[in-house]
Parts: sequence; C-alpha cells; structure tokens
Amino acid sequence: MSDSQSGSAAAASNDREEGGLLRDLESPWKEITFTLGVIISLAHLYFALIADVSELMRNAFHFAGFALLCSIYYPAFKNNRFFVKGGGFWIDLTLGVLAAVAAIYVASAENAIYDRGVRLVALDWAAGFTLIVCAIEFTRRTAGLVIPVLIILSLTYISFWGQFLGGVFQFRGLSLETVMFRSLYGDDAIFGTIARISSTYVFLFIIFGAFLLRSGAGDFVIDLARAVAGKLIGGPGIVAVIASGLTGTICGSAVANTASTGVITIPLMKRAGFPGKFAAGVEASASTGGQLMPPIMGAGAFVMASYTLIPYERIVAVAALPAILYFASIAFFVRIEAKRQGMRPMEADGPTLGEAVKNGGASFIIPITVLIVLLVMGFTPTYAAVIGCGTVVASSWLTKSPMGPRAILEALALGSRNMIMTAVLLCSVGLIINVIATAGIGNTFSLMISDWAGGNLLIAIILVGLASLVLGMGLPVTAAYIVLATLSAPAIAGMISDSVLIEHLVNGTLPEMGKAVLMLAKPDAMTALAAPMPVEEASALINSLPLELAASLRETALSQDALTLALLSAHMIIFWLSQDSNVTPPVCLAAFTGAAIAKSPPMATGFQSWKIAKGLYIVPLLFAYTPLLSGDWILALQIFAFALVGIYGMAASFQGCMERPINPAFRLLALAAGIACLWPWSLIANFAGVAAIAALLAVNLTLAKPAEPMKTTL
Repeated sequence: MSDSQSGSAAAASNDREEGGLLRDLESPWKEITFTLGVIISLAHLYFALIADVSELMRNAFHFAGFALLCSIYYPAFKNNRFFVKGGGFWIDLTLGVLAAVAAIYVASAENAIYDRGVRLVALDWAAGFTLIVCAIEFTRRTAGLVIPVLIILSLTYISFWGQFLGGVFQFRGLSLETVMFRSLYGDDAIFGTIARISSTYVFLFIIFGAFLLRSGAGDFVIDLARAVAGKLIGGPGIVAVIASGLTGTICGSAVANTASTGVITIPLMKRAGFPGKFAAGVEASASTGGQLMPPIMGAGAFVMASYTLIPYERIVAVAALPAILYFASIAFFVRIEAKRQGMRPMEADGPTLGEAVKNGGASFIIPITVLIVLLVMGFTPTYAAVIGCGTVVASSWLTKSPMGPRAILEALALGSRNMIMTAVLLCSVGLIINVIATAGIGNTFSLMISDWAGGNLLIAIILVGLASLVLGMGLPVTAAYIVLATLSAPAIAGMISDSVLIEHLVNGTLPEMGKAVLMLAKPDAMTALAAPMPVEEASALINSLPLELAASLRETALSQDALTLALLSAHMIIFWLSQDSNVTPPVCLAAFTGAAIAKSPPMATGFQSWKIAKGLYIVPLLFAYTPLLSGDWILALQIFAFALVGIYGMAASFQGCMERPINPAFRLLALAAGIACLWPWSLIANFAGVAAIAALLAVNLTLAKPAEPMKTTL
C-alpha cells in the first residue's frame, strides 16, 4: 500500500465511522472542496501561529468552514437519490452557506448587542435561529439523532418545560432572549470552551495526523509491527496490537483505526489460524486503545486539560503506563489464544526491522519524538502540533516518499475532511453543556450518583460505566466523555477525595484544620478524632457530612496535589469508560467494522471484543484506588508491575490456558491470584498473587510442548 493509499484508506474509514461521506462529488466540486479544505487548514495554522484574532471569531470561522464542508459532503437524507445525486445538492449547499454566514454574523455582532444593553434585534434573532437549526441538522447528518434530540430537550427545558418538573430538576424558565444570547455567547455555548478546544488542539492534531498518513507513516507502522512481532507465537495478533496502538497516535478514532489497519492485520490473523471473530475482536479492542495512547489520545486529552485545568503534558505523561497496561492485556489474550489453538511461530517474509525503519521510519519516529520533546519542554500543544507538521514534511525527505507541494496540499485537505464530524459535533455539544451549566444539572446529577452509590466508589464507577455504554450507543466517544464528565466527574472526584480522608482518619493523620471542620459538623465526634478510627466508623462519619461541609473538609484537610489527583483520576476513569461502546454489545461499531472485514458474525465478534478489552474496566479501578496517576514514577511503576502480572493471570483464567490449557481449579486460582496482584490495600496480597501466578505458570510450562515454526508466511 502506498502512502497516498494509506491516506485514502484512513479517510475512507473515517467516512464510514461518521455516517459516510456519501455524496460522490464530480468536477468541479472535487476541486472546490479540495481547495476549501486546504484554505480551512491553512487558516487554522495561521490563527495558531500568527494572527491575533478573537477567540469568538476564530471559533465562528471554525464552525462556518466545517458547516459548509458538511453541507457539501453529507446529504440531508443518505438514502434519497434526489439529495445524494440530484438537485438536493443545491438545497444542502444553500443551508451550508446560510450556516456559515450566520456564524460569522453572530461573532461580529457581539459588541453591537452589548452596546444595546444585551438586546437582540430581528437580524440577531434570524442569525441565531439559523445557526442553532443548522448546528442541529448537521449534527444529525454526521452523528445521528441523539445529540440533536438532547439539544432540543436542553434548550426547551430552560425556556419552557423545566418549570413543570418537580423536585431537584425543576427550573423556572428563562426568557427566549436570554436563552438565545447564552446559547450564542456563553462561555460554554456553541462558540465557547468546547469549540475552542476543537478549533485549536483537536484540529491541529488532526492535521498533524493527516500529514503523518500522507507521508506513508501508516505503512511504516504496519511494517514495524510485522518486523517486531511477526515471528512470535500468535505474532499476527501482536502485530495488530502494536500497529493499532501506533496508528492511534495518528488518527485517534477506533473505527477508522480498525478499518485502516484491520484490512491487513485481520487476514494475517486468520491465516495464522485465529478464528475470524477472535481476529476481528483483537483488532477492534486494540484500535480502541488508540484513543488511550499518548501523546494525542483522540480529542479527550485536550477536553480533559480544559475541564480540569491540569496541564496537557501532565495528562499525557501519566496516561502512558495505563495505555501500555491496556495493550499488554490484549497481547496476553492473543498469546494465550495462540497457545490454546496450538499455533506455532510463522515465517515472516516482510521487511526486517532495519529495512522498515530505513524505508519509512523517519517520517514517523522523528515527528513523534519532536512532538513529545516540545511538550516536555513546556511548549503549548498547539505550537507543538504545528511544528510537528513541518517536521513530518522535512523528515519525509529521508524516506522513499518525500512530500512535495502537492502532497502537502493533500494532507491539508485530508485533515479538513477528517475533521468535519468532530468540528460540527463539538461546537453543537456546547449547546448542551451551556444548559447543564446554566441549570446546575451537573451538580444535581453528581449528588444523585453519590446518593445512589451510597458513598461506595465502586458502585459509582459501575453506574458511570453503564451510563457511558448507553450514551455510547448513540454518541461518538468524545461526546459521551464530555457529557459524562460534565455530569458525573464531581461525584467521582469527591468520592476519591473522601477515600483519602477516610485513610487519614483510620491512620490518625488528619490535619488539625480538618479535625476542626469535622468537629464543627459533628461535635459528638470530638472524642473519636483523638485516636485512629476503625474503617467502618470513619466511612460512616465522612459519608454523613452535608455537601458543603464535605467540600470544605476536602479543601482544608487535603493538599492541592491530592485534590488534583482525585480530579484527574475521576476524569480519566470516565474517559476510559467512555470508550467501551466501541467494543461492547449491542452497539459496538469498532467490533462491527472488524466483523465486516473478517466476515464473522457481528454480535459474536462484539462479545469477543468485549472479553478481550477487559482492560477498559480493570485499569480504571487502578485510577480509583491507587496513585497510578500521581506522577510518582517509582510508585506508579510498582503498581504497573503488579497489575501487569495480575492482568495476565486474569486473562489466563478467562481463556482457560497459559502455555497449555488449564483445568477449572487452576482457572479459579489464576483469577484469585490476578485479583490479589491488583488488590490496592496490601503489598502482601500483591506479592502472594505474583508468587501464585509464577507457580501456576511454572507447573504449566513443565507440561507444555515446544512449538515448531509454521511454514505459512506473513
């Protein structure tokens, strides 16, 4: 596959994920959209490096450009020939032009509206109404009905029907003028925080990924993975894991990742002897991990940095070990399944490691290295992404596929095309986030989670996991994360902080200021605070505190580092769980994409991918109960090492095999030992678990037969 083919494959896979870029454009519209895509990308690069333009105007231009592209590529009705091929094109194009004009007008009218005392005139109303309707419509075309329905419900809730609800969700309606103004100009509105993230970090990294694809980095990733893992037992499966992890740094989309690398890795795995549904499940699970792999992590890391005010570079740094754990868990499943199937190593006929690096390594290794170095040095992600694009072009001249002017323009156009759904969606989601902030629904929902969970962090995480699965059936994972983080992150962060407070009470190390707050809330606890408390008593005391006093106690008794860790852990838990809809039935798009390539039953493939991707559920528990994300690397590596062994033991239990099949009793022992390795409250349990798994493996190895190489080639 050539470099241009790689870019085309990736673009096509994105097309499938986003509902399909269904309109087959003909000249001159191919050239027009190509030029428009180049202009949009160049404008964003100009805004990032040179121009001093207001955030509102930049975000409005961002939406305007992608609304126009969306109207050209996405017909109003994908199965209607009139809209796909006929005169409906001009209706769609007119709507796109109206959306673009309305967006630019809204941005330019802000000062005049303030000069009138925040009063809207007829033209303001017309532009605002057009903008919101177009945002809803284009979101429907690209991402389905869920977000449009939520937008309509949200806007009508604060303007009309919220006043008729009882209890905590009752909301006395705002005037239509207030709703319109806040929807257009609020900090969390259509051109607010989420749009800013989309128009800066996300789009610039999408462009960076497009440059990598166009340079041939996708081919290098496959060649590298085959050279490194191709000759191992189950090597084709390991190739899928490595290739999908590295490709994730380019595209950040599970379905696009599955489609682009799966066309190579899934047939390889089937040829090696893996069942089709297992091969597709491995690819879907590994591709989902691309969203978790630093330094890009899809759009989630940028949203997380904006929400938490934690530096982006810290987020991607602490996310590395968990991502490795996830990919290792999939590799364990592959190795164990290969042993269970009695597979042997394959003879590879692809390029060697040296040849792979020589042929195309420079265009991937150098830009990624430069990107990481710039982030570590403290440069902004925006600046790093722009410099990364230039580095890709320069380093491509060290490979067999140097990027000339035409290739650069193609990369710019590809970046814009791959961004259409994300840009429209993220701007439109701002309408929902604005309502959540205006009505205080986030705090209310967090209180409900705390109440339903009864102060139990594990139950709260399960509730968030179920919510993410339901939301993920109709939302892209980035949107699911944004909505869930807004609603439930405060509750999860509060519970994690409370677990630290409980530990202080049990150890008798609560600071004096914290004791003062507790005695203010519970005067009868004065005597108990003088000595270490039993766990049950400490938990009951913390869980009984009123909301305001609980928040005051956390801020008083805990360090800023502890509070930051709790907030980061909460968002990372939600971010990881928001990925599960890619691989969890009944709607698991990445698994279904893999099934189409493998020609395996879609639902059976979905259940297989759900089993293989167990790391999505295990690692978030480490975020909740251990300091894995603390930035203390010695402690983090210790947790990582125990978890690595524990996940292997659990994978062996699930698959019923180590180096050879194990009986039910051994499976139960392996499961118990794996849990012991992950147990966060006892080093003794961790070492005991490691010892048990080592003993089980030693016994199993004595019974395993050496494998001979298979003659089938890669």
